[in-house]
Amino acid sequence: MEQSENMETFYDYIIIGSGFGGSVSALRLSEKGYKVLVVEQGKWFKKPEDFPKSNWNLPKWLWMPRAGMKGIFRMTFFRHVVALSGVGVGGGSLVYANTLPVPQKPFYTSGNWKGLADWEKELEPFYRIASKMLGATSHPYRSLSDQVMEKLSENTVGSKFDIPKVSVYFGRPNVKTEDPYFDGNGPNRTGCNQCGGCMLGCRYNAKNTLDKNYLHLAQRHGAGILAEQKVIDVIPIGENGCNGYDVIIQNTFGWVKKKRRLRTKGVIFSGGVVGTVPLLLQLKSGHLSNLSGRIGHGIRTNSESLIGVTTYDRNKDFSKGIAIGSIVQVDENTHIEPVKYAEGSGIFRLLMAPMVDGKYFFVRIFKILKEFILHPWDYLRVIFTDDWSKRTIILLYMESIDSTIKMIKRKSGFINTAKDAGNPPAAFNPKAQHLARKVEKIINGKAMVLNTEAVLGIPATAHILGGACMGADIHSGVIDKNNNVFGYDNMLVLDGSMISANPGVNPSLSITAIAERAMSLIPSRV
Repeated sequence: MEQSENMETFYDYIIIGSGFGGSVSALRLSEKGYKVLVVEQGKWFKKPEDFPKSNWNLPKWLWMPRAGMKGIFRMTFFRHVVALSGVGVGGGSLVYANTLPVPQKPFYTSGNWKGLADWEKELEPFYRIASKMLGATSHPYRSLSDQVMEKLSENTVGSKFDIPKVSVYFGRPNVKTEDPYFDGNGPNRTGCNQCGGCMLGCRYNAKNTLDKNYLHLAQRHGAGILAEQKVIDVIPIGENGCNGYDVIIQNTFGWVKKKRRLRTKGVIFSGGVVGTVPLLLQLKSGHLSNLSGRIGHGIRTNSESLIGVTTYDRNKDFSKGIAIGSIVQVDENTHIEPVKYAEGSGIFRLLMAPMVDGKYFFVRIFKILKEFILHPWDYLRVIFTDDWSKRTIILLYMESIDSTIKMIKRKSGFINTAKDAGNPPAAFNPKAQHLARKVEKIINGKAMVLNTEAVLGIPATAHILGGACMGADIHSGVIDKNNNVFGYDNMLVLDGSMISANPGVNPSLSITAIAERAMSLIPSRV
């Protein structure tokens, strides 16, 4: 059910955000008899026409509400990283690439949560539950980009090619069927037609987004979902929230902002790193002053590199298939995946620049100019290719090796990043660039990167993590090993900001599994 203007104002739990952690919380708490409300600042995307056919349709694709763009894809620019994330009912599941790998051993034994539990053993049953809920299955097709990855693995000593589990209903292409997952309690589904448009928002009802599993079932158990509303304050009632909280919300869109006060016994922050961490920083300087001083620390990016390799061959089409259909495990700490957009979705061609490196701005500018001077025809062929998304493989390179930054609130109230422990994420990873050069040869093409990397030296990540990390106490973390916020009663963090080490692979399954574990520890309502 959607909430009306006459909605009730008292809840057992208010969940801020409807991504993987928030959706798990909504279902499991409502199953246990709690009265639950999910507050989401983005829109409901219910009909195929709600999603864009291509990313050139900026109002439907890009999230920039002040400019009238109310889509599912958000780019947040910080000093040290450009964060790519999702917005809307279903959060990151609307825009992510469906991929559900289980991390390798280094994830469980490193980072801020190291030693707090035997995480690999502890999470194993919850990975199974999460995989089942998200409909994880192997990709039954082998697209052209997957074939390229297989060749890359053959040419890379010690690597392993694999087909990851993905959150897609394949069935029969374009054929509607009754719910195949939840004994008829879920919505009808339609078989995937391999259009490659997963990250635009699936227009064909094949992608297992959260509104088709966790949130759908949560609503059947009475959970409410309030879209297009933003939480702007959380006020404890009694010492450390022992008597609950007042949650202040206001409408996301429109010039006139109407505030409403809701009361709840418990609060769960699930707005993702770019939502939860800035909100917690704001609240620490306001009504939640007892929050840990570690808020914002331990921000991780999976040490990612995003490199687009565009072929010169007009007869190759890399847009068919699902967004990510294969993965190459280069070594224990390193993975690389081929990412695709649907044909005609080439907006990123406007943001690409030659793949160079260099510590200093003027060195990089010199190298960019040198590339254009020495190889003008190569770059013109890439920039003016007939269909960028059909001719391009976007390489997503990830490492489990730790590097962190921190998010801070300036005196002006502006949120930015600063250096934290160790080296900050790097825009120029020599391993990633070496692999990209190999792919250039395989597909007869040219590698390019986002101009924020080439010009400004700022890396991009589709998986920003951390900022509300686990710790043994309030001095070492924001939350404990069970996701409870230090300093307050009945308050949890369940989203990417709780991730306390680099998983080195797509983190959605891990967020879901950790949230399942946290919810299993909450007793049923008496």
